[in-house]
Amino acid sequence: MRLSYCTNVHPAEDLDGVIRQLRDYAGPVRRRADLDVLGVGLWLPAGLASRLAGSAGDIAVLREVLTEQGLHIHTLNAFPYGGFHNEVVKTDVYKPTWAQRERLQYTLECAEVLAALLPDDTPGSISTLPLGWRDPWTADDDDAATVAFAELCEGLRTLKERTGKTVRIAVEPEPGCVLDTVSDVAGWLAARIPRGIDPEYVGLCIDTCHLAVSFADPAAAVRSVGAAGLRIVKVQASAALHVAAPSDEAARSALEAFAEPRYLHQVRELGRDGTVLMADDLPQALNGLPGRGPWRVHFHMPLHLVPDLPLETTAEVLERTVAEVSSLPYGHEVHLDIETYTWSVLPGKQTDLVEGIAGEIAWARSHLLAPAPS
Repeated sequence: MRLSYCTNVHPAEDLDGVIRQLRDYAGPVRRRADLDVLGVGLWLPAGLASRLAGSAGDIAVLREVLTEQGLHIHTLNAFPYGGFHNEVVKTDVYKPTWAQRERLQYTLECAEVLAALLPDDTPGSISTLPLGWRDPWTADDDDAATVAFAELCEGLRTLKERTGKTVRIAVEPEPGCVLDTVSDVAGWLAARIPRGIDPEYVGLCIDTCHLAVSFADPAAAVRSVGAAGLRIVKVQASAALHVAAPSDEAARSALEAFAEPRYLHQVRELGRDGTVLMADDLPQALNGLPGRGPWRVHFHMPLHLVPDLPLETTAEVLERTVAEVSSLPYGHEVHLDIETYTWSVLPGKQTDLVEGIAGEIAWARSHLLAPAPS
């Protein structure tokens, strides 16, 4: 599997900002990790994607910096449209939705840029949001999204004919969205294959933090994709917070430190009968969920971090998911992108970002990509 780390951890809204990311962080991470080449999952805000899609000169500048820093691009993150490091992001990250034309335009422009940066004979992937936040979402919105995805497939088909590059879109389920789970995405896409959605160009991105928060079984989730006639295009390597006894005073105190104002931190509680209770953000969970069963919190934790009890992470879910995906006939083609965008809001003493990301890469190489023991 091709490994990369996602640059949405770094704030940048223009080309100069992205170039600084690559020179100040990605290049040094590659050297710290002792790699000849490092994959980066590039995040391009909408304005920059539009500029790059229309400028061969700017693409050449970006390509030159990538070569200079020993970096390789095979995947983009087109989930956040822009402003991902604003003081408050929360549900704004789900706008525009797939019912709005801006989302289609942005994604096609990202595909244009990726095709220009891809090495020959290397398919590309672009992760995107699961339609939008669940409320409001109407039948008209759903029809508009279906039409947009059909147009997207046609655009990607035309792109391949023109450039020879295959770019696939990976829809990423997230708790609280219209398509909350892996099976939600698989069912929605499969039902619309007769309406123009082409499985050759649209599949799934499994974010393993989101998967863990939903308390889904990794093996069952992976199987549901194949059963729907679809493929897994990308796995976002991420770990959620896990708390076994959230009503415990020490646990609540530890969790309160993670209730920060920038990002949405959905929480799910597993009941004794297998039901899953939900809260849309951590403060709501602390004030509303009963806390009689374990909690999982949508807070992307560094992969190699082992927090002090009573906090834990779901790194084991990540390992199980990657093992399942790797066993698929096409598993080696799936892109594996480390997506810990929360370093800046992580409680406690701030870690040197280059050192932290290099540590995650080392962990991923040893825990996810190393051959299984005989």
